[in-house]
Amino acid sequence: MTRPEVPAERKSFVYQPSGGPVAEWYLSVACEEPGRTAGDRGLFSAMHPLQCVLQVQRSLGWGPLASVSWLSLRMCRAHSSLSSTTCPSPERQEDGARKDFSSRLATGPTFQHFLKSASAPQEKLSSEVEDPPPYLMMDELLGRERKVYLETYGCQMNVNDTEIAWSILQKSGYLRTSNLQEADVILLVTCSIREKAEQTIWNRLHQLKALKTRRPRSRVPLRIGILGCMAERLKEEILNREKMVDVLAGPDAYRDLPRLLAVAESGQQAANVLLSLDETYADVMPVQTSPSATSAFVSIMRGCDNMCSYCIVPFTRGRERSRPVASILEEVKKLSEQVLQLIHERDNICKQIHLPAQSGSSRVLEAMRRGYSREAYVELVHHIKESIPGVSLSSDFIAGFCGETEEDHVQTVSLLREVQYNMGFLFAYSMRQKTRAYHRLKDDVPEEVKLRRLEELITVFREEATKANQMSVGCTQLVLVEGLSKRSATDLCGRNDGNLKVIFPDADMEDVNNPGLRVRAQPGDYVLVKITSASSQTLRGHVLCRTTLKDSSANC
Repeated sequence: MTRPEVPAERKSFVYQPSGGPVAEWYLSVACEEPGRTAGDRGLFSAMHPLQCVLQVQRSLGWGPLASVSWLSLRMCRAHSSLSSTTCPSPERQEDGARKDFSSRLATGPTFQHFLKSASAPQEKLSSEVEDPPPYLMMDELLGRERKVYLETYGCQMNVNDTEIAWSILQKSGYLRTSNLQEADVILLVTCSIREKAEQTIWNRLHQLKALKTRRPRSRVPLRIGILGCMAERLKEEILNREKMVDVLAGPDAYRDLPRLLAVAESGQQAANVLLSLDETYADVMPVQTSPSATSAFVSIMRGCDNMCSYCIVPFTRGRERSRPVASILEEVKKLSEQVLQLIHERDNICKQIHLPAQSGSSRVLEAMRRGYSREAYVELVHHIKESIPGVSLSSDFIAGFCGETEEDHVQTVSLLREVQYNMGFLFAYSMRQKTRAYHRLKDDVPEEVKLRRLEELITVFREEATKANQMSVGCTQLVLVEGLSKRSATDLCGRNDGNLKVIFPDADMEDVNNPGLRVRAQPGDYVLVKITSASSQTLRGHVLCRTTLKDSSANC
């Protein structure tokens, strides 16, 4: 048999996986399987990489899930130089080759060895500084005290991403500003969960375009960057449609911000939207954007593997991965050292749980691929309420998902009435590209029907939340003061143990630890408030005294 000629492009194909020696060993054994002649091996090495992978699978008896076909491409080339001469085939030579093959297979590493080495968690935090790319000098990565203005849109993860991005830029010499007009760099941390969220960013870019155009020539050019989920989902469209955008950075590329901004200084657009299987920013301590904040969220994981049919998150934030425990504990320790006395007195964990339902119909939940039924969800709610008396529940709901009928909608309304959520986040469905629903379902609920159903859900939610919150009227509650109310300069705002907003007058009060002393509450203080009225979103009352977590239990 004449061995076919290997095209030049195949000869030069190299794929460098992290598996390395273990994966190479498997292919070496497969190529020398008993009964395979040298001519076969020559033909084997000349195969297209995919054929090569399939041949390895057949040789070793691997099923499709057990194969490491993506690793085998490099190995195919590694053996492309095997001789094509004919191999003698006496029976005893085949027996010897078979025994040699079996012994090597028995003593070699297993597939589990490869998995272990590839997925071993990196508990040790690295503080080493990476070398700059060869086309940039180290000083070009420095911010030179340029001022950065950050705007955050969307979920709490984006707030955390903003704190991570700022931590990285701060270490590179950038300064933070809350004044848009004096900014040298404007970064928008974006959301792609719904079409409305993306439209908000497009509108904002239109506003910033005018700001960039009016920039005085005496100042350094204004650089504008899009960070987060929208950068990941609409990378090409943003770069092509909005030429005024200088930088794109996906959720896993914030470490690259100094380099991207340095490239943008040359007048080029710079982008990094690569998703990672292991990036958790474990060694980056988030810098809180509000120095006077009285609470903080600690992220313990990134990404999502659930693949709900309506959701874009797995495509914009990548696969699920957890932060190393050591880095989580380190962040909590540093945060606790900032409200230290309070942490010392008592664990301050709110009795509030966010329990997204999305729909009250089991049929719709199955189409959404949520992984539970209405009955299972309600059972969990009852268990939570029995386990944590007085717990506050919040949830997410989608109106008008693909195929949702009026009966499905009625079931969602009934779930809202049954659970009586204290807080809710309700939206009309908007289809997202790349999702399972986009490829397999039909967005068949008319827009006017979606909006009508959404209004009905909002109305019912407010009715039931008001009923739930009115149960607090007449009670005395412990409130963590956050600051002045946004609607009144004479009122203070805080949060109770269920994370509900509580409004009360900014007045003198007694300090329980200093009898006779009259004080004014400050952000971070704990006060006792007697609730006098309630709505669907807030509680109102009058303040009794300033207290502590330890002393409050006797009065609440």
